[in-house]
Amino acid sequence: MHIRHLYLNKISPYINKPVIKVITGMRRVGKSYFVRQIIDKIASQNVAEGQIIYINKELLEYDFIKTYQDLHQYVTNKFSQVAGRKYLFIDEIQEILEWERAVASLFAREDIDIYITGSNAQLFSSELATLISGRYIEFPIYPLNFQEFLQFRGDNKEDANQEFLKYLKFGGFPAIHHFILNEELIYQYINSLYNTIVLKDIIKRNNVRNVDLLENIIRYAFDNIGNIFSARKVAEYLKAQKLQIGIETVQSYLTYLMSAFLLYKVPRYDIKGKRLLEIHEKYFLGEIGLRHALLGYREGDIAGLLENIVFLELKCRGYKVFIGKLNNQEVDFIAEKEHEKFYIQVTYLLSSKEAIEREFSVLQSIPDNYPKYVISMDTAFGEDFEGIKRLNMIDFLLSRE
Repeated sequence: MHIRHLYLNKISPYINKPVIKVITGMRRVGKSYFVRQIIDKIASQNVAEGQIIYINKELLEYDFIKTYQDLHQYVTNKFSQVAGRKYLFIDEIQEILEWERAVASLFAREDIDIYITGSNAQLFSSELATLISGRYIEFPIYPLNFQEFLQFRGDNKEDANQEFLKYLKFGGFPAIHHFILNEELIYQYINSLYNTIVLKDIIKRNNVRNVDLLENIIRYAFDNIGNIFSARKVAEYLKAQKLQIGIETVQSYLTYLMSAFLLYKVPRYDIKGKRLLEIHEKYFLGEIGLRHALLGYREGDIAGLLENIVFLELKCRGYKVFIGKLNNQEVDFIAEKEHEKFYIQVTYLLSSKEAIEREFSVLQSIPDNYPKYVISMDTAFGEDFEGIKRLNMIDFLLSRE
């Protein structure tokens, strides 16, 4: 088992602390394996097996736990004869009806350290969620970033450039490393994951009846990563395809995709006006391999793919991410964390004066002194340009900063 150090280091300070640990992310990004790594870490601290309960709602043996009453009864019975500190892990907790009631009650005992995972971003959107409001910390799990991809490749690694091409083509689902990295094989596997996510986390959970419409919206979103689009624009596109659909319905479907972590909506920030804008957001994929499995890998789309990879990398590192607007120009990303802030432009190659002017000019126009970067696949750089740092994409992804 490959240790997800990036996430284990984040959650470790909260072990045995009086807060519910909530691990969220798309199906098959490794949440269950990560939970096992936490269990192993706790077990290594002289914790007996009976002090730990692990419930995985994807296993049939736990199918009897359907409601919060079932969950509460099972846990209290199992722990009834156990003294001292106890640990409860529940995988895919959204499958348990009104789970918040049981978790709030068990947490109130103060002798159970609770960890839960969920594949739905709306895990705490219900009125019941107020029962644990202020008592939990969320730890998002993302697909493998490039550093982790190389770790999972192990002895099969080629040079970094060749490995990055594989990362571009196949994405970051951990389980693809059980197979030979062959397009037909991997895309068939990812297609099966896609179907599971769409069926379980979107269609069934939201009672979607018009599956064909949902598929069309997914294809449109996947085909427009890194582009500004709105529910109105999607509706107009579908009407041109002879599909009559309202803007509110499109917006609902996009929300379903975000709830399943297939999409992330990134708001725009007016740098000059110093305010968030409510229109013209961008959407990025939660996993680029899904796009290739659905639409095919297209080298001509590399600019958008690189943007998507940088976006996910920033999220992995814990940054809040925005799209920047400065007059009529756009900054690809504004990244913020605590007292840290910087700007990023992402491009494939700085192969012409026009490309250099396009990427650097907007950063030059920003009236503050926060760090500014242009990230590209170029390998030969001169000096930084007027304080704007040039970074190679692979160097950026492998850096520790």
